[in-house]
Amino acid sequence: MSNSNFPKTLIQNPSKSADDLVILGIETSCDDTAAAVVRSSGEILSQVVSSQADLLARYGGVAPKMAEEAHAQVIDRVVQEALDKANVKELDLSAVAVTIGPGLSLCLRGLDTGENSIDRLSNSRGIGVQKARKIAGTFNLPIVGIHHMEAHALVARLIERELQFPFMVLLISGGHNLLILACDLGQYLQLGTTIDDAIGEAYDKTAKWLGLDLRRSGGPAIEELAREGDPESVKFAVPMKQHKDCNFSYAGLKTQVRLAIESKNINAEIPISSASSEDRSSRANIAASFQRVAVLHLEERCERAIGWALEIEPSIKYFVVSGGVASNQYVRARLNQVVKKNGLELVCPPPSLCTDNGVMVAWTGIEHFRVGRFDPPPPADEAEDTIFSPVNEEAWTSSMSIWIMNIGNLASSNFSRPSGEMV
Repeated sequence: MSNSNFPKTLIQNPSKSADDLVILGIETSCDDTAAAVVRSSGEILSQVVSSQADLLARYGGVAPKMAEEAHAQVIDRVVQEALDKANVKELDLSAVAVTIGPGLSLCLRGLDTGENSIDRLSNSRGIGVQKARKIAGTFNLPIVGIHHMEAHALVARLIERELQFPFMVLLISGGHNLLILACDLGQYLQLGTTIDDAIGEAYDKTAKWLGLDLRRSGGPAIEELAREGDPESVKFAVPMKQHKDCNFSYAGLKTQVRLAIESKNINAEIPISSASSEDRSSRANIAASFQRVAVLHLEERCERAIGWALEIEPSIKYFVVSGGVASNQYVRARLNQVVKKNGLELVCPPPSLCTDNGVMVAWTGIEHFRVGRFDPPPPADEAEDTIFSPVNEEAWTSSMSIWIMNIGNLASSNFSRPSGEMV
């Protein structure tokens, strides 16, 4: 895919070269308000995250309207704290990068979406975008719109500086399961995705049904309880065993877990901290058995995807695992075995960079800014309800698209790179 259609706006700032950039990253696509300042050398000058953990626990998951209001309450403080900790002023910045999708539509204010939908990359005017454009307009700074999932993938290049294209990526979070071949900046070949629920959603629901503390989200709670249980005690079926592709499905496993919990008469209203010894043991066994099968599903899909990807790009050396669920040590250990067995090296960002954060947004902004992919400063007096539409939006979103591989043509080892269908 040619990069020639990307918007290229030249900002005359002789004090800042491509090797001496300082970018502010703002992330508000879901339930955490985050900001960070990062240098193009890879130095993280600051990282600030305001968690909505209490809201998660209160509502048993993400409540879009409450998330939007929480972002609005803390965004000014979070951004200012990031600047103060970095010891920089707005005029010291080279640009501002901000997530514009995908995410909760109320937090991104995407067009043509329902209130509770997960918004695709589109025009947005959410809390983070408003703040980014206010700073950019006031201080005459370029602005870089960032794809949330690309940021999760590319933050690995900040941690592992030897990580060059092409490489493989598994993105696993509450809303996404994606297996991708990263061919180049802005060029991604999708090998697999979820056909229903993501693994993070399955972790969260299982934790809720087991009466666990959701203030740290379901993943850490399940991982901790699973250490007490027998992973072979409940015989859950591995999803999609008969499907020889790289897609994921967790809806059926969730149903199996719910039925197992009902059969043990587990009452989620009784928190795990108050459960009897027998009840706690039952919950731990279900948690361990769920986690084993949920991750085994990942392993099987990743192994097949590695084979396909190596047929397309034999030079691949690295397999990146990122997203909130990548913080799980059990997930990392199991996937490391699969990756090593296939001759690749696993790269996982530290847990603080796996969950949503401003560093990944700032770093992805640096990657795109270096090659001229950014928008000019917005007007200083821009109205707050103005919709953010990136320069040359059609080319921009097309180049950021993920290609769908025609999996039916991959049974043979002799296939050419598929042209794919844009999403």
